[in-house]
Amino acid sequence: MLDSILNSTTTSTTDLTLTTTLMTIALAVVLGLIISLTYMKTNKATYTQGFTLTLVILPIVVAVIILMIGSNVARAFSLAGAFSIIRFRSAAGDPKDITYVLFTMASGLACGVGSLGYAVLFTLILCVVMFALNVFKFGARKSQQKTLKVTIPENLGYEEAFEEVFRKFGVQHDLKKIRTTELGSLYELVYSVTLDASVNQKAFLDSIRTRNGNLDLSLTMAPPMTADY
Repeated sequence: MLDSILNSTTTSTTDLTLTTTLMTIALAVVLGLIISLTYMKTNKATYTQGFTLTLVILPIVVAVIILMIGSNVARAFSLAGAFSIIRFRSAAGDPKDITYVLFTMASGLACGVGSLGYAVLFTLILCVVMFALNVFKFGARKSQQKTLKVTIPENLGYEEAFEEVFRKFGVQHDLKKIRTTELGSLYELVYSVTLDASVNQKAFLDSIRTRNGNLDLSLTMAPPMTADY
């Protein structure tokens, strides 16, 4: 019975009419809105308007492209050549964002080939999965990896300067970089540290400050370590 419901809404890309085109585009809009709302609900602190709008529009674009190509091989090669001149210069973003982009493209593709019922089913199932993973905080780490930058005077031995503080607070650490500043009168140490949720960050930083003479220090979310070229 389920197969008959899904296949009843399936249309052939060779029989392109105004009615089927409008129905396909309308469904692509609805699915794009559902995916975009799911993304907004599961990424309340980080989503941007531009990306949410992209998630709505992308299924429509993909569906229209597939409708226009149909089974015409010449059109497919022509479109491939046209899109090959497009170059995206933006850096890769959050893997979750990339997943949502692929999600919307798959929905638009399903609409474009006429598998409307399967497009709806696929979108609803994956949205439910996204919500469930977000609610149960799947893959979330109990500890946070951050970058600690500490400035110390040249007469303070950097190798053992903060070992006692790290042991006291149970902070895992790895010294990543050392450089001199102020014409060699100061050293800047860059640590990769792992802080458990139980660590009092203010008390930890205060203990560091008492050791480095209240010179500059910062604690930030750890960026990816890249080589300098």
